[in-house]
Formats: sequence, structure tokens, C-alpha cells
Amino acid sequence: MTHTATDQPLARVVADLLPFLRRYARALTGSQQTGDRFAATTLEALLTDREIFKTASSHKIALFSAFHRIWSSVGAPVQDGETGLGAQAQLHLSRLTENTREALLLNTIEEFEPAEIAEIMQIDESEARQLLAIADKELEKSVAGNILVIEDEAIIALHIKTIVSELGHTVTGIARKHKDAVKLADKKRPDLILSDIQLADGSSGVEAVNEILAAAGDIPVIFITAFPERLLTGERPEPAFLISKPYTEDQVRSAVSQAMFFASSSIIEAS
Repeated sequence: MTHTATDQPLARVVADLLPFLRRYARALTGSQQTGDRFAATTLEALLTDREIFKTASSHKIALFSAFHRIWSSVGAPVQDGETGLGAQAQLHLSRLTENTREALLLNTIEEFEPAEIAEIMQIDESEARQLLAIADKELEKSVAGNILVIEDEAIIALHIKTIVSELGHTVTGIARKHKDAVKLADKKRPDLILSDIQLADGSSGVEAVNEILAAAGDIPVIFITAFPERLLTGERPEPAFLISKPYTEDQVRSAVSQAMFFASSSIIEAS
């Protein structure tokens, strides 16, 4: 059964789904700037052609399908002057099998089923499943690194540490408060930060991360939050990688692998 634009105002539909598209686009490109640029281009295209909302099996699939058409036709261009992790991201993307990471992110982060991924990409379901299998193998080649966990709930922190360690990474420390996180980062510069938003003493994980980045430079960050839409407004510097609570182990593995994949060249250069 299809959902047409007449079910509810299209502007409301797109507004409700936009945070998820931003999350996907940022994780796909490894950059807030590049990801949001692709999301904006998708919205501009939908202003002139809304037919996809009449044929897709859901509004969300329609929006992601429109994005994928643009992404596939344009590629993943690096904007003039883009540096740091954004430029590294594009360099790494050029080395991967086409559509593999797209399929993996759609499945693990956005929780689309293989049949839905096939619809978004306009391929057979069997091909979508094959892309997921290839993506898993390619991301296993990511360089192992040091990860700082900022999380005030002990059980969650230990769970995350277990997942990260099983991927071959080293957890340099677990911080429950802002000041502890900064101290741990000063002691051992992490290659990746995985942080909650609200910490034990009422302080902000976002503020802790910003202080660390100000001193340590460009480090990929994964935020975990029950309210992802609050960090996906596009109105300020925001994370490229975002996991919603409650999370699954596959979501954490995928996000960590994506982020470490983009950071791997800087890890190699520093080693």
C-alpha cells in the first residue's frame, strides 16, 4: 500500500523525517557540512518533483530514495576547501565497493529491512543483502584505535566497552563527568570519542566533547541520545555520528566502524 502526499501535509511529513535523513547523510559522508548539503539538495529536488511520494511504500522510503538518487548521480564530491575528517571521509569512500556503506547504514542506523533498502536503491533484495555482507567485510579492515567513552551509567558504559573491545579497539577510559572526560583525553588523546549527552553531575557531554576537541583537534565523535532530533537541527556544529537510545549492538558496531574508518588515515600518520 502506498502513502500519498495527501495523507498529511507534505511539509509536515518531510519536517518529521528530516532529522533521520540528516543523521544518515552525516554518517555516510563523515561530515556535518557535507551531509547537510546533500540533505538540502534532496529537499530542493522534492520541491519541484514530488511524484516519488505517490509511488513509494512509505514516506520515509520516498525521502531516502530521493536522497539516494541524488547521491548516486552526483557521487560524493568534496567541496572546495574541505579539509580534515570531511576530506578524509571522501578519500576513503572512493576506495569502497559502490553502495556497500549506504546499505549498511540504512540497515543498522536507520533500521531499514533489506527489502526496503532494495526499494530505496532500486535494486533486487538479493543484491541488497549481498551489499550488506560486503560492507561488513570491508569495514573489518578499519584500523584499530583508542576510544574514550563518556557515559554516566555504569552498565551501559561496560556494555559499550565490551562491544568496542570486541571490534579490536582499546578503550582508554570511561568518564562519568565532564571534568573526568577532559582529564582522560589530556592523558591519552583518543582516536574516537563515544559520548552520552547528559552526564552524572548534570553536566553536558556535548560541552565536554567540545572542550576536548578545542584542545586535541579534529577527532570523530559518536553521540548517544534518546532525543536525536535535538542534535540534528543544522543550526550549529553538530555530530556526524549519532545513535538513538535505546540502541542495539549492531548500531554501536556500525557507527564505531564508520567513524574509525574515516579516522584511520590520521591514525596511521600518527603511528
